Amino acid sequence: MKQQYETQWEQCLDIIRDNLVGNEEAYNAYFAHNKVLSFTNGKLVMQIPSHFVYERLESEYFDLLKKTLQRVYGPITLGYQIEVAQNDSVKAEAQERNETKKEADFDSHLNPYCRFQTFCQGKSNELALSAALTVAQKPGNNAFNPFFIFGASGVGKTHLAQAIGLYVQEHQPEKRVLYVPAHLFKIQYTDAVRNNQHNDFINFYRSIDVLIVDDIQEFAGKNLVATQNTFFHIFNYLHTAGKQLIMTCDRPPVELAEDLIPRLLTRFKWGFIGEIEHPDYDLRKNILLGKCEKEGLQIDADVIDYIAHNATDNVRDLEGIINSLLAHSIAFNRPIDQELASRVMRMIVKIEQKVITCEAILQAVVSTFGIDMKSINSKSRKREIVLARQAAMSLCKKYTTQSVSRIGQVVGNRDHATVLHALKNVEDLLDTDAEFKEKFETAEQKIAASK
Repeated sequence: MKQQYETQWEQCLDIIRDNLVGNEEAYNAYFAHNKVLSFTNGKLVMQIPSHFVYERLESEYFDLLKKTLQRVYGPITLGYQIEVAQNDSVKAEAQERNETKKEADFDSHLNPYCRFQTFCQGKSNELALSAALTVAQKPGNNAFNPFFIFGASGVGKTHLAQAIGLYVQEHQPEKRVLYVPAHLFKIQYTDAVRNNQHNDFINFYRSIDVLIVDDIQEFAGKNLVATQNTFFHIFNYLHTAGKQLIMTCDRPPVELAEDLIPRLLTRFKWGFIGEIEHPDYDLRKNILLGKCEKEGLQIDADVIDYIAHNATDNVRDLEGIINSLLAHSIAFNRPIDQELASRVMRMIVKIEQKVITCEAILQAVVSTFGIDMKSINSKSRKREIVLARQAAMSLCKKYTTQSVSRIGQVVGNRDHATVLHALKNVEDLLDTDAEFKEKFETAEQKIAASK
């Protein structure tokens, strides 16, 4: 028999569905699979399938959820229980949202998810990460002040900068840490001047122990000299006082020379300047695996490999792909396979379709069958060479648009009839010869990886 709170949740679902008319995918992805586990003393505990759903509920749909719950249940404190499957076991994790919780006296504006523990290390960022750890352990009292990291959008600059701030907060809670995007600093400065609060603005920033300014290139411009001068004075004060300055940028300081006042540009070069490059294949794969573990997703290795090979630009694309795959999987109740991955990825990244050539196929075959190119094109009738030759013909027919005659010319200059015989023989061998089948499939995997 259903509990009353379960029946009330069904009423909530009806209300939410009515509010999301025309957006059934959102309803299915973020609400339909949720359950109310308990409702005691004004505290309602809701079970949701993953961190992804939790983040979307909090960031996009919390007002709708809160108003609906209060309409049906009355005043509540909402708690979440997140169910994620890992290693064939279920791990429950609770997160609570209390609307009566008072705001902290000082808001650092740091993202609690941007920690060192969730930052994936690779060759593209290992130097910047090593320096960041030094800064975090001794903020202001190190050789890396200011700490200036640059790189293309989405490679992890903001994550690393905020990880320093969170580490300092945890290990030295008496320090005031502030994260501010450069564009927000500009707005704050303009408002302070307009409202005759310039001194208050300066004094506030002088009170910070660890100042993190994101996208410092936003200060560049001949019309922003006043903003630059103000930041210069704040920089000087904090640096002289032994406070830590951390900045991120989309380019190295030298490329800002034309648009920044010289004395500010000089300050940027005082400490550590490091680049975070585009993630390589191994790092992209590790990021995907980490995201899947966090969300409790189990995605086949070939799908992970496909995503890692094709989403090459930045970390945000990788996270967006996993989030979208999860949403599509939940909304349409279907497994995450390569077909779904391909469909989702085309909405996020541009996939370059490489043309597979007969020459590339021959390279894959000779490396797999352990022979050389000269042998496969020879007149030799040795069994191992004949099998490799026939495998190459079959794979050329499967992966290229070349005619049978053209394939014969490329693979040993054979005639049309020889190629047709090879195609038929390969079909039989795949059914009867396990060793040949294994080599054939290995060559096929090499061809697929080169796409």
